[in-house]
Amino acid sequence: MTYSRARMGVGGLVALAVVAVGPGQQGAAASASGVVKLPRGHDVSSHQKTVNWSKARARGARFVYVKATESTTYRNPYFTAQYGGAGGVGILRGAYHFARPNTSSGARQAAYFVRNGGAWKADGRTLPPALDIEYNPYDAKHRCYGVGKKRMVRWIKAFSAEVDRLTGRPPVIYTTVNWWKTCTGNSRALTANPLWIAQPGSKAGPLPGGWPYWTFWQHATKGALPGDQNLFNGSAAQLTKFARGG
Repeated sequence: MTYSRARMGVGGLVALAVVAVGPGQQGAAASASGVVKLPRGHDVSSHQKTVNWSKARARGARFVYVKATESTTYRNPYFTAQYGGAGGVGILRGAYHFARPNTSSGARQAAYFVRNGGAWKADGRTLPPALDIEYNPYDAKHRCYGVGKKRMVRWIKAFSAEVDRLTGRPPVIYTTVNWWKTCTGNSRALTANPLWIAQPGSKAGPLPGGWPYWTFWQHATKGALPGDQNLFNGSAAQLTKFARGG
């Protein structure tokens, strides 16, 4: 998750025009000036190491995604402390898996992920698991991991199906417009999965793959919170409902 820094307003305020509200997400508080205050969150990995979660909460963090695994050989050594620390101060937390489609099947990576932090429970405090799928950071010549578009879609669908089978929730998909178009041919086959769009700047769109709206938006890599900066597309109550699975 490496993207250039974006400029945002204080307190997670975004122009209403950039908010693509989806089913079940109506009612985000809007002021007369046409501004919506969306719940702020972030995502972290081993790069952040030990996080001061009380400070993050005081600075406005209401949710966080924590990297749990990559392929079937890596587990974030800070995951337990990061995930538990966030939950301990009342921050809604979820786990994400970094996809390596060239190393093993989607189903196998999904099973590894769920065993090592990607589980979910309907407690209103646990976000559904997430799949981070982006350009290959290890081989610039094979940005799509040497996997063709149709095969890539099959890989993602297999990962999604196995996570859904094991946890009862389809995973959130984190990606960029450019990656999705380049590596899946802008497939419209995953619109049932919540979208976490990575788009630095003041707008979250246009969106890839036929998704009608975004659920999470990573708008910057630096800010008041540790790690990358994110927003949820809805109210605080809707965020809790989303976590609960309602």
